[in-house]
Amino acid sequence: MSNTSCTLRTRKFMTNRLLARRQFILDVLHPGRANVPKSELREKLAKMYDVSDNACVSLFGFRTQFGGGKSTGFGLIYDSVDAMKKFEPKHRVIRAGLKEKVTKSRKQIKEKKNRVKKLRGAEKRKVL
Repeated sequence: MSNTSCTLRTRKFMTNRLLARRQFILDVLHPGRANVPKSELREKLAKMYDVSDNACVSLFGFRTQFGGGKSTGFGLIYDSVDAMKKFEPKHRVIRAGLKEKVTKSRKQIKEKKNRVKKLRGAEKRKVL
């Protein structure tokens, strides 16, 4: 199925020094193909922008245009893996495989939330 190629175009490209990343909107043209896996897009972007580690590339928010053939989403290329771990939301770091998901039961989470509600100030941070 991946025998047909796809074309990548970036729009609204900007360098964000404060968050140590480059950010852009990514248009993917993929005629004759339902969708393109993010892993494949990540590899192509890493090659396009000379990124040493594919893990530094984060892609999300893709929507396929009605009729197919074109998808649009958002992309971030971090300067380093450490910057990605620092600034990227936890769920995207877990998806990238840089962190393990912490599994807690719903009851544990709710009990902790209710304990924290009773505390104020610095005591609250100790529990979190």
